[in-house]
Amino acid sequence: MAQIEYKDLLDAGVHFGHLTRKWDPRMAPYIFMEKNGIHIIDLNKTLASLDQACDAIKGIVRSGRKVMFVATKKQAQEIVTEESRRLKMPYVTDRWLGGMLTNFATVRKSMKKLQTLEKMLKDETTASNIAKRERLTMSRDREKLDRVLGGIVDLTRLPAALFIVDVKREHIAVAEAKRLGIPVFAMCDTNSNPDAVDFPIPANDDAYKSIALITLAIGRAIEEGLMERKQDKDDQRVQEEEEAKRASDARMIASEGADVPAPVAVAPVAVADAPAEVAPEVTAPAAVAEGEQAE
Repeated sequence: MAQIEYKDLLDAGVHFGHLTRKWDPRMAPYIFMEKNGIHIIDLNKTLASLDQACDAIKGIVRSGRKVMFVATKKQAQEIVTEESRRLKMPYVTDRWLGGMLTNFATVRKSMKKLQTLEKMLKDETTASNIAKRERLTMSRDREKLDRVLGGIVDLTRLPAALFIVDVKREHIAVAEAKRLGIPVFAMCDTNSNPDAVDFPIPANDDAYKSIALITLAIGRAIEEGLMERKQDKDDQRVQEEEEAKRASDARMIASEGADVPAPVAVAPVAVADAPAEVAPEVTAPAAVAEGEQAE
C-alpha cells in the first residue's frame, strides 16, 4: 500500500490539473470537476491507482528486477535523482537518448566507455602518462557521457519497468517501453493519455510537492520489495542449511551403522532322535503252579 492519505494528496496539490482547453478526453474518468477553467483530478482515483501501482512495483522488485526512473523536467530532477540513488535504481534525468531501450546494446557500449574513462582519470599513474590536452578532452567526454548515462551506467540488462513523471514529455521512452513489452508506471496529468501506459497515476505532474509525494510513495514500495527479497533470501538460506544438516546427520547415522560388526550366523544344532521307549519285561506264567506239582 502507498501509505498516503487523501489529505496528503490535497496538501501537495495533486488534484490540480491543466486548463480545460488543454485536456485529453481520455483522462475524463479521472477528472472530478472543473473549477475556474481548470480540471480537478479525482483524488480517490489517485489513491486507488497509486496503491495498485505500488503493489505491482513491489512485486517486480521482490523478484530481483530493476525499475528505471525517468524524469527530465527541471522540477522533478532533484527528487528523482535522490530517490533513485538511495534505492540504487537506474534513472534518467537529463535527456532521453533515442534507442536507450530499443538499441540497448549500442547504448551499453557508451556506458562501458564511460566506465573506462572514469577508471583512467581516477588512476593517477595512468593519468600522469597522458598529455594534458588529451586528458582535458577525456575529462570533457566523461562529463558529457555522465550527464546522460550516469544514472544507468551500472545497468547490465533492460529494466523490468519504468516509472515516468510526465507521460507527454517522455513519450519516446513510453513508446520504446511499449515496443519491448516493458510495463510503464506514470504520473498522468489532465493533458496526458492514460491509455499509453500500463499503470496510470492521475496526478499533477508540474508541481514539485505533487511530484515528490508520488515519487516517494513509489520509492517506499521499491524499498519494501527490496526488504522482502532480502527476507526471502535469508529464509531460503536457512532452509538450505537445515536441509544440509539433515542430510549430514543421515550420512553420519549410516556411517555409524556400517561400523557395527554384522552378527555371526550360527548353524542349527542337530537334535538326536529320542530313545525308543523300552517295553516292560513280561514274565511268562510258569507252566506248572507250585501247588500243582506233579505227584
